[in-house]
Amino acid sequence: MANAVGAAVNYALSERELEQFQRDGFIGPFDVYGPEEMERALQAMRPKLIDSRQGVYHQGDALSGTTNLASYDRHLDVDFLARHITRPEIVDRVTSVLGADALCWRTEFFPKYPGDEGTDWHQADNFANVGKHPQIVWPQDASFGGALTVWTAFTDSTLDNGCLQFIPGSHKTMNYDENKVIEYDADRINQSVKNGVRRGFYGYDYRQLQKDPNWSPDESKAESMVMRQGQAIMFWSTLMHASHPHSGLTDQMRLGFTARYVPTPVRVYPYQDTLAEYGVEVSLEKWGCVLVSGKDEFGHNRFVDRTVNGTPFEVR
Repeated sequence: MANAVGAAVNYALSERELEQFQRDGFIGPFDVYGPEEMERALQAMRPKLIDSRQGVYHQGDALSGTTNLASYDRHLDVDFLARHITRPEIVDRVTSVLGADALCWRTEFFPKYPGDEGTDWHQADNFANVGKHPQIVWPQDASFGGALTVWTAFTDSTLDNGCLQFIPGSHKTMNYDENKVIEYDADRINQSVKNGVRRGFYGYDYRQLQKDPNWSPDESKAESMVMRQGQAIMFWSTLMHASHPHSGLTDQMRLGFTARYVPTPVRVYPYQDTLAEYGVEVSLEKWGCVLVSGKDEFGHNRFVDRTVNGTPFEVR
């Protein structure tokens, strides 16, 4: 985007905004698209999203379109999403925190349909939580871990249809041990009630990872993140976050899209060549990081050249 005299707009966080982010663990919502622009884009790419056969994890009948992994990393085959993860409204803010050299290592869709349960309170540091291995590993001398998550509202996100919830400031203490075993059970989906609220975690019980089995989050401090279509919010993956249930009072699906960013010294999937989650295991052969800013001087991650030009991407 450019202003009236042609100069590029800089969306970097101000000193005050950076202080707020460091204190609270999140910033936003902020505008990325107008509602009409977002709706046009969503309608245009809907046929591609429904057809997961072009996704990098599609393996015939082994991975159905209803499996969570089918919603991963669609920026690697959908041009609009490839452009989205490099939008200056997002990347300028990301690099304000991570520094100039940054990559996107994962994207995910989070649909919520009428009657769906809310997402349970959780944190993610190395993302080993529902898999077999740490998925991101920071250098040993790093002062913090986790990933920056940018959650974009592809539809309106309201109290009725299941908007996000955050506990401000909770990103500084991990309440979960991601090295513990967490068991997948599809029968848990939409069947759990916690503290009087219908909450679950896609077939997992996130409480199995608690360091203290008797601990529970202080929901009195929670804030609801109501967002209009086309807005985004940026937060640390280590921030305690959840979502409300979809009340069913509206027939509108809530659709969020997350992009996850780390600086280039971070190793991504260093101990695995497959991804095993939600009862499915798929190959990472076609997966790669996308460099969204700066350069990579480390050479320990695989990258995808995802230039939006209508030609297949290349992994290197």
